[in-house]
Amino acid sequence: MQQAKAKTTAAEYPRINPYAALVIAVVGISFGSILAKLSDAPALIIATYRNAFATLILLPFALTTCRKELRSIGAKDFLAASTAGMFLAFHFATWIKSLEYTTVASSTVLVTLQPIFVVLGSVFVLKERVGKKALAAGSLAVVGSIIIGAGDFAIGGSALWGDFLALSGALFIAVYVLIGRSLRQRFSLVAYTFIVYGFCSLFLFMMDFIFSVKLYPYSLYNWLLFWAMALIPTTVGHTLLNWALKYLPAPTVSVSVLGEPVGASILAAIFLGEYPGAAQLVGSMLILTGVYFFMKFSREEGT
Repeated sequence: MQQAKAKTTAAEYPRINPYAALVIAVVGISFGSILAKLSDAPALIIATYRNAFATLILLPFALTTCRKELRSIGAKDFLAASTAGMFLAFHFATWIKSLEYTTVASSTVLVTLQPIFVVLGSVFVLKERVGKKALAAGSLAVVGSIIIGAGDFAIGGSALWGDFLALSGALFIAVYVLIGRSLRQRFSLVAYTFIVYGFCSLFLFMMDFIFSVKLYPYSLYNWLLFWAMALIPTTVGHTLLNWALKYLPAPTVSVSVLGEPVGASILAAIFLGEYPGAAQLVGSMLILTGVYFFMKFSREEGT
């Protein structure tokens, strides 16, 4: 908390408690998988309209606060933003598709392996090093994913396929983070999210066309779910996480995201009647513990 105080003066401190905002953000993003699973539309359509509607919500803010910034985008940044948007599109397409085959608990927990993929990408691409403690913690998370996979394999091959899609989603979001890391440093939050969500939506529309997925008609129930996904987990959840970074230490915000699988699992039990099995519980605990200590040791060891 001392670090957070150092970042803001008393006059600058917000009226809303940043920790309360963080809780709301985690609850918001936890609803993402629930809303997606409640929809009977194809996974690609869910992903497309979630991001397209989020882009529309951001449009007036982008035009009023960062029009000059958007006009100043060079060819290099344009290429980086489009590539980041493409991998974000792949993430949503595979992760939402995974919910058709496996449980909310398995899917959301496996996606939390993303920080490990990010660091591994930094090691192989940027030639950064990983300390022994971080490597051990990462290995613990991998063991957890194997336990979940083994448990789902016992249930049926389709559940294991869902786990594979969720892991693919984690890999794609890791590539998105690696590409967008430098881009985010040069652009404001609104400009960055508007550009990337825009490109993400464009690539998803292209995928709809390639795979002959109909853009309409869908029931009013589905359209309401599409807007809810754009508003609750995307606009509210992720925006509050980024807002909290101004007032709270980055490690606090990063670790709080591990609350998503917990929140999503509770919501899945309430709204979907899904309850994790023994293998999912054990595997989830190992993954969340492993990812937590992986991030902790990575910072301490300078990864």
